[in-house]
Amino acid sequence: MAKSKGIKDEQLVGFAKKGDTRAFGNLMLRYQNKIYRLARRMTDTDEDAEDVLQDAFIKAFRKLSTFKGRSKFSTWLYRITVNIALMKLRRRRLSTVSLSEPVETEDSTIQRDIENGSPDPLEKLLGMESAEVLDKAINGLRENYRAVFILRHVEGLSTRETADILEIDVPAVKSRLHRARTQLKVQLLGHAKNQKTKGKVV
Repeated sequence: MAKSKGIKDEQLVGFAKKGDTRAFGNLMLRYQNKIYRLARRMTDTDEDAEDVLQDAFIKAFRKLSTFKGRSKFSTWLYRITVNIALMKLRRRRLSTVSLSEPVETEDSTIQRDIENGSPDPLEKLLGMESAEVLDKAINGLRENYRAVFILRHVEGLSTRETADILEIDVPAVKSRLHRARTQLKVQLLGHAKNQKTKGKVV
């Protein structure tokens, strides 16, 4: 096949479905950095991110025939990546927390962030803290909330794209995002308070 530059994902997928392994290789090259970055954000370790990256491309290759093109290839690949990362996180958590934790359900009503033109308290906190503190706070979120926050605020995807990737509806994305932002506010405010207290110690 010709060089992949300028060729759309859909065309490369079509070639790959016909057995052109170079076409799939070009898709891997096109997305490996984005997929690794997402996996690293989700799992918080280089080793796990490498595993997720490898597993995601292997699964994508094996399941490529099932991709019908109803969504973008990138959305489909992100969905595979997030699901693998979530499974890894859940296996990790099962060894450290009780199985009595409540099952996640979706709210029937959505609490909306206040939109009155005033500065967003979370945005202010995000701007004040170091990358290390922010990463720790994000990694402290429950898996489902972390996935939504990373896709929306770190990867910059739309609410609709996030919903498609996670296979949930838009209201559920908004609900989880609100909870994630609320939890982050609590964590970052607590950290800021502790730092302020330490600063007063003589």
